[in-house]
Amino acid sequence: MAPIPGSQPPPAEPQDTPDAYVGLDAESAERQARGRGWSAVRQLPPGAIITMEYRAGRLNFEVRDGTVTRCWKG
Repeated sequence: MAPIPGSQPPPAEPQDTPDAYVGLDAESAERQARGRGWSAVRQLPPGAIITMEYRAGRLNFEVRDGTVTRCWKG
């Protein structure tokens, strides 16, 4: 499929390992992720209902008691 004229390509994702954030406190993990180039970081409670669309440049944290327990791209 051809790109839409005038549209921008999606941002490149940082070369980062999401598992590296597991076990960190949520605020430090978010600062670190933004420092590594993630354009969007969202913190979610365990079992949160979220949309499943993939968004390049976004990092998701599942946070329990202030600690990242799971992390994934998109």
